[in-house]
Amino acid sequence: MTGPVRSFGEVSVVVDGDHVAEVEMHRPPANYFDAALLSGIVDAIGWAAGVNARAVVLCSEGRHFCAGLDFGATGRPQPTTLATLYAHAHQLVDAPLPVVAAVQGSAVGGGLGLALAADFRVGAASSRFTANFSRLGFHQGFGISLTLPATVGRQRALDLLTTGRRVEGPEALAIGLIDRIDDDPRSGARALALELAASAPLAVRSIRRTLRAGLVDGFGAMVVHEQAEQLRLMETADFRAGIAASMARRTPEFWGE
Repeated sequence: MTGPVRSFGEVSVVVDGDHVAEVEMHRPPANYFDAALLSGIVDAIGWAAGVNARAVVLCSEGRHFCAGLDFGATGRPQPTTLATLYAHAHQLVDAPLPVVAAVQGSAVGGGLGLALAADFRVGAASSRFTANFSRLGFHQGFGISLTLPATVGRQRALDLLTTGRRVEGPEALAIGLIDRIDDDPRSGARALALELAASAPLAVRSIRRTLRAGLVDGFGAMVVHEQAEQLRLMETADFRAGIAASMARRTPEFWGE
């Protein structure tokens, strides 16, 4: 990418002569998010739209795309923390430009939610996608209750959410979780973004608004419901056991309490 780089906290953005913006997270290796990082992504995309970008590649520095919220560092999130996170998630879903997520390594939990907030996803054969909420003992968030079924269908979403199993690149492509597979996800995402940027920009925005209208309109109510369920289940012994097992990298044991 060529052009001047603008920074929004730990997020950088550069727009090239082909009208493609590269928005990059800088929290390697896992790129755990918080409200500040998500706000930086929202602001970077908004800035890019104002300087004639037509499409965005959302990418990250380091080994993994995004591992979601770092429970080991933050502990159980407070209601205000979740509300702020999900407000930024709503802004991402309603972003003014089409977004292509370049998913290297893993997209886990809320990190999968971040990838699903994009319009398209490009991964490698080695990329891994996990909606691991049930293995942590609580409910999914980040609007995944809407975005995952919209992407892979209700039945596959039910499978992925209730089992918490990992999906790798080839299966992710087969079920529609990613749109393209490339040895270099960032290069593949840029190729797709170039195709988007070559189309009539007013038409692309209009088509996108039409197709995402139901998602955007329902997102706010859904994250309120998700937050309430998350907070309720965070009070359980199963949640404490799930987080402890995750931190110790062992298989969790649950009691339904």
